Amino acid sequence: MGNGQKSLEIDNTVDPRTLDLRGIDCVVLQFPKFTDGRAYSQAFLLRRRLGFAGDIRATGDVLIDQLVQMARSGFSSAVLREGVDAAAAQRQFERFAAFYQGDAVTPAPLFAVEAA
Repeated sequence: MGNGQKSLEIDNTVDPRTLDLRGIDCVVLQFPKFTDGRAYSQAFLLRRRLGFAGDIRATGDVLIDQLVQMARSGFSSAVLREGVDAAAAQRQFERFAAFYQGDAVTPAPLFAVEAA
């Protein structure tokens, strides 16, 4: 990471609630296989329970069809495999204008957000 930012890469077996995140700007979470979803839980814990406001980055076997769910779980960036078209990845986000359920980023359900 550039610009003096401090990054922390954690293993899938680590409970984020045990970490000292003071001074950390980016937490890197690993998807060793696209079927291993432990990083989703780690991202949710970081964002919702711990209030981590920095970058949560997905690395490893990141598939573009999982990017929307990653964002809803708290991820803010992802490292795509070489050769993956970034425009195709962006189209995943354009397919869904809103979600009825709350998530890690917007905890209130859609009806509550619209009523506010």
